[in-house]
Amino acid sequence: MNRTRLLTTMALLVAVGTLGAQFIWFPAGIAKAYPVQHAVNVLAAILLGPGPAVVIAFLISLLRNILGLGSLLAFPGAMIGALLAGLLYRKFQRSYVAAIGEVIGTGIIGALAAVPFAKIFMGTTFGALFFLPPFLISSVSGALLALFLVTRVNYDKVFQMNQKLK
Repeated sequence: MNRTRLLTTMALLVAVGTLGAQFIWFPAGIAKAYPVQHAVNVLAAILLGPGPAVVIAFLISLLRNILGLGSLLAFPGAMIGALLAGLLYRKFQRSYVAAIGEVIGTGIIGALAAVPFAKIFMGTTFGALFFLPPFLISSVSGALLALFLVTRVNYDKVFQMNQKLK
């Protein structure tokens, strides 16, 4: 494994996810949807696997919070989505399965995890149904964006690079 290439790829994905949050977002009910975060989660899961994908999701969430572009709820949703996308991709080797993992991980499990997270760290007492719609809208739009990007890339070159990283 070429550690320098892995770290450089991770840094690039963190930069894309952080900057993308500033420029590409839209209202999703009571919250804002940041589809680039979810697209990066899926791409990282496909290219690098579940471990690096979770680290990338954490770093993007951290930077977005430091820069005032996100909330603390970015942590559980993004990290769970990246983990599930990576694990499902590892098992099935299909990009659409990674996208489904992102939607289930962030849109459903992450939304449910946001309830106690919001209560403990933010002092709010919203129910699970409060978080589900915006989390789902954001993760579905990002997963679709990732699938669009993946279908436009030359698979042979990407997966040759991927094998060198692993």
